Amino acid sequence: MEEKKNINPLSPSAGPSGSDPVIQEGKFFALIGYVSVLCLVPLILKKENRFALFHGKQGLVLFILEVAAAILKSIPAIGEVVFSLAFVVLGILSLIGIIKVLMNEYWEIPYISQIAQKISL
Repeated sequence: MEEKKNINPLSPSAGPSGSDPVIQEGKFFALIGYVSVLCLVPLILKKENRFALFHGKQGLVLFILEVAAAILKSIPAIGEVVFSLAFVVLGILSLIGIIKVLMNEYWEIPYISQIAQKISL
């Protein structure tokens, strides 16, 4: 009888693996999860793929923060500064997320991942 192993996708033993079928199947969807409103695509189409879902949830939190920053832009004086700073920071985090997806890694964005883990679909 074969023994099934429950591997935590964030454990060091999970590491980047080019041969992991879950990662290869969900890679494209995980990647587009960091592109603005396209974060909804992996959350809708790849619910069963833990790699795509992991990155899609983080992309969703980033998108919500982008929308919040855009709303804050309407505040005189301070809104433009907050929006500009948020645009740069969230853009950099999305770019790093895309790079991590291309490297087949589960990357927990500080603070963002804690919020993303609470999302249930």
